[in-house]
Order: sequence, then structure tokens, then C-alpha cells
Amino acid sequence: MIATRPMPAAIKVDNLHRYFGTLKAVDHVSFEVEPGQVVGFVGANGAGKTTTMRILATLDYPTGGRVEVMGRDVVNYPAEVRSSLGWMPDSFGTYEHMTVLEYLDFYGRALGFRGPERHRRVAEVMDFTELDKIGDRLVNKLSKGMGQRLCLGRALIHDPEVLILDEPAAGLDPKARVELKHLIRILADEGKTILISSHILSELGEMCDSLLFINAGKIVHHGTAESLTRTDSSVTIFDIRVAGDPEKLSDWCAMNPGVEVYEVRQKGARVKIESEDETEIAGVLRRMVSGGLEVCEFHREERKLEDAFIDLLGSLEGAPPELR
Repeated sequence: MIATRPMPAAIKVDNLHRYFGTLKAVDHVSFEVEPGQVVGFVGANGAGKTTTMRILATLDYPTGGRVEVMGRDVVNYPAEVRSSLGWMPDSFGTYEHMTVLEYLDFYGRALGFRGPERHRRVAEVMDFTELDKIGDRLVNKLSKGMGQRLCLGRALIHDPEVLILDEPAAGLDPKARVELKHLIRILADEGKTILISSHILSELGEMCDSLLFINAGKIVHHGTAESLTRTDSSVTIFDIRVAGDPEKLSDWCAMNPGVEVYEVRQKGARVKIESEDETEIAGVLRRMVSGGLEVCEFHREERKLEDAFIDLLGSLEGAPPELR
């Protein structure tokens, strides 16, 4: 019997570090993404996301460590990596007096496709992204949503196995975000491996198999959205609305231990109660009412990814340097 070799990870990052002078943009990061997975890459501005993604896309060199895409080292075999990887940056250059069709055809040529093969690939990409309806429109006159579709189409011309998408939904209106999310889900169903960064954590939680959280150049979480939102089982968040001045709710919470305002809203607040016991929660509500608050709405919320991310960063602030 001939032993089959295990399939390599689609993305493998081992002890990656990238310094700019004394700045540690990426600080000894390690993670793997298996073929066919959709992984969300999350972090505040300056956390190291884009630097990591640029190294994966062979657009920057690591200071140290090893990075592989489909088993190929990004430093030693950049051409082979580029052939299997599609890169969608957070912004991209356009050209005056060039139409959508001309733009994609130009990149088809740049990727080495000729004749009928190039025409077929460009047509397939335009059909998938629904750019075929505006093929004669000038690139620099597109809306933000159509511009993002064009950038995604450019990344798909050579039908890569791995896609690196840096903030693809940034600046899009709600309708365009839904449409882009639908396209990404189709690509995932086709078996493509996708690493996608975004500040819209709720959307990442819906379409990603797992999440990578990076902070100060280090990975601080790698797992499912559920594993993150269920980390703290002793806290319950409620959306509470009151009649009258909502500041009275904030003042009341500040005076009562175990109750904390999580987010102030126009007619109340999201309040964190340090308990999951129904009796204790009922007691909090009774004390609010007896304390003079005119509570008109009170309901439990699922813990949001944004809340979990903020809590995670907050827990790291007081941790020893080696754990941050």
C-alpha cells in the first residue's frame, strides 16, 4: 500500500516576526489555516494585521520566522505562492480612461493568459461579480461597492486556491456589504481558503469557521466565535430602556456593585450584570424599580463579538508583558 502524504496547511505561519526599527509590528506569530476554511483576522488599527497579510501575499519580507502558502515558502518561492493566492488589498489603484473590462483584461494579460483562455477567465469573473452589466464603465467612476467587486474580480482571474482579503467591506453601505458577504460565502462553498480581515465583527462571526485575534503584534485568540463569546459564563448583558433621563440609569449602576454600564444608548443603556442566576437578575430589576428608575424595557442579549473582543483586550492590559 502506498502511503498518502497529508495535505499541507493552506496557510502556515511559524514564529513570524517583522520589525520596523524598534517597532515590533508582528511579534513571533504562529497559526495555521486548513484548506477550505474561512478565517477572520481581527485586530485594532496598528495591531499587525495588514503587515501579516502583506507578508503572506509576498509584498513584504519577514524579519524572521517562516510563512508558507499551500506548502510553499513565501520568501523562497514567491512566484509559486502568487500563482495560488489572490490578494485583495484595502485600497487599490485605478486608471483614468480605462473601463472595467479593459482593467480586468489588463490583469489577465499581466498574469500571462492569452487568447480565448484570457477572454474566458475575464468573462467568468465579470459574470460572478456581476460586473458584466457595467463592463464599459470607467473604473475611476465606480461606486465604492462596485469598486470592491472589481478588486475582488482582479484577485480571482487566475482562480487561486487561497484568498487574502484586507478589509473588503470597509466603507460599503449595508446593501453592498450583504452582497459582498454573499460572494465570499459562494467562494467558501467552492472550497477556497479565505483569510479575511474586518472591523465588522458580527459579520465575521456569521461567515467564518474561526477567528484570529491579534493585539500588539501577537495572536491572543484563535478559535470559533462561540468559544470567544462563551468565555465568561458569569456575566449577562441586558438592554435596558427607561422613561425619562437615561443618565439616571448610569448613575444607579455606578452606585450598585456587580452592575456596570457597557454602552450608553439614547433611551437607556446596555448593562452588564455579573451573574447568570435568574433570582439574582430578578433582584437587580426589582432594585432598579424600587430605586426610582422607570424601567420600560428589559431584555437579555447574546454576548456580542465586539464585547468579547473589548473584554479580551481589557484583560490583557493588566497581564504580564509575556502574555500580552
